[in-house]
Amino acid sequence: MRIGAHVDQADPLAEAAARSAEAVQFFLADPQGWKAPKAREDADRLRAAEVDLYVHAPYVINVATLNNRIRIPSRKLLLGHANAAAEIGAKGLIVHGGHVNAGDDLAKGFDNWRKTFAYAAESGGFPVPVLIENTAGGENACARRLDALARLWDVLGDHEVGFCLDTCHAHAGGEELLDLVDRVKAITGRIDLVHANNSKGGFNSGQDRHDNLTGGTIDPELVVAVIRAAGAPVIVETPGGVSGQAADIAFLHDRLGTGV
Repeated sequence: MRIGAHVDQADPLAEAAARSAEAVQFFLADPQGWKAPKAREDADRLRAAEVDLYVHAPYVINVATLNNRIRIPSRKLLLGHANAAAEIGAKGLIVHGGHVNAGDDLAKGFDNWRKTFAYAAESGGFPVPVLIENTAGGENACARRLDALARLWDVLGDHEVGFCLDTCHAHAGGEELLDLVDRVKAITGRIDLVHANNSKGGFNSGQDRHDNLTGGTIDPELVVAVIRAAGAPVIVETPGGVSGQAADIAFLHDRLGTGV
């Protein structure tokens, strides 16, 4: 089981070494902006690294929305990030499930996800696995609660799509962590990555506020149980910089018996 952290994009391999991380996740562009990712000068070094690489798509991407001025550029940007992720040898591109606006038909949001994969297929498809991540808030979200996730997967059944399970988002989104992996896999058939985060917000608070694994409102052993059941690589997206994330990685290795 590979355990790592979300790190700064400037030198991901140095960040991995500082944390004793076996995997890293990072952005390839401004997470709050619409600019396409640029080619990286260290692409050869990243491709050759023993550290597993994951790319997180910008937060602004929302392919589900009925707003054309957001949805259409979101599709283009998602495909651009997938191509850039492939260039550095990333194992997956993580993107949030998105939402529709209040009063809009959520079914159209699910169908917009289908159209996103159809759009990518026109140019040969996504060159890396796209991992849709569950989200913490919003009553009109495509991947907050499992009933919505099931509807999304029904629509995407003809496409190859992965899933990233975030423990903070699940807890804050109103899904109990106990037996969550079984319930998710009953829908998706897979969990490709776990974002192991505690939550500053309470259960069903809708608050996307991560905390270190031994802090927050989730019993840390529940997070460990989710990871053990999922059997997937793990990324911590926790605060505290190098020391905070290194402590979280060490905590997981200790509890999972995967330490060196």
